[in-house]
Amino acid sequence: MSPETLKLMLGLPKGSLEEATLQLFARAGYPIAKSSRSYRPSFDDPTLDGRFIRAQEVARYVEHGFFDFGLTGQDWVQENAADVVEVCELVYSRASAQKSRWVLCVPESSPVKTVKDLAGKTIATELVETTRRWFQKQGVACTVEFSWGATEVKVPELADAIVDITETGSSIIANKLRIVDTLLSTTTVLIANKASWANPAKRAKIEQIALMLKGALAAQHMVGLKFNLPRKSLDAVSAALPSLRNPTISPLSNTEWVAIESIIDARQSREFIPTLKAQGAEGIVEYPINKLVY
Repeated sequence: MSPETLKLMLGLPKGSLEEATLQLFARAGYPIAKSSRSYRPSFDDPTLDGRFIRAQEVARYVEHGFFDFGLTGQDWVQENAADVVEVCELVYSRASAQKSRWVLCVPESSPVKTVKDLAGKTIATELVETTRRWFQKQGVACTVEFSWGATEVKVPELADAIVDITETGSSIIANKLRIVDTLLSTTTVLIANKASWANPAKRAKIEQIALMLKGALAAQHMVGLKFNLPRKSLDAVSAALPSLRNPTISPLSNTEWVAIESIIDARQSREFIPTLKAQGAEGIVEYPINKLVY
């Protein structure tokens, strides 16, 4: 199918995930250009078009077919009860490379100890339907109100408790809140419209983009390492090498030396490179990895 015939609409999250998403797509080989006030991105791939909208809405528009595929949180797919295909998880966020949590919080001084203590109370959250279902499952009758933002400041004057999202927990501590329970963990997911996924050409394109996005994420904390090593040190270095897989070992013209190349965690290189030097390694080169596809 030619680029003129194949055209996919991509839903991209506007707001807190926007910059991290732009960076991820650029590393994956799909640079996205946009002006600061524009909701319509430009792609260098003629088969792609798209829009930036709030992550809370992406799943609905994917389900209804305006977007062929899109990025949003698992939490918003669940909140909207969206009937879509989850293509893959993409664990990235604005602050860290870990999953976020929706947590039930009360002020540090609150007498509430368990969810049962919130019977008859008021809970403020952006994740209204998911929170209501969760409290029903716990057998606790309470009022769940929608919060338009700044949810952490609603207690105790405007609500008895809140359900809010956190990555590191720092905002919870900063606002003198205490976590009572966790409702769910969530991360970014690539989702697809069911009809688009059933189209072989569109599915192939979506899977291609998913592969490159996962490769870019897998590479973000990795570096390549290559060096020359005396053959007599090979066993000692191979045992210590924190390699992703077995390293590549190549003979040199000087038979007493070998060339080694491997991929390691960037955080380990600061400990390993001095070890290499102590074992007589020369020509040690560390280089960035843009993508890592398993």
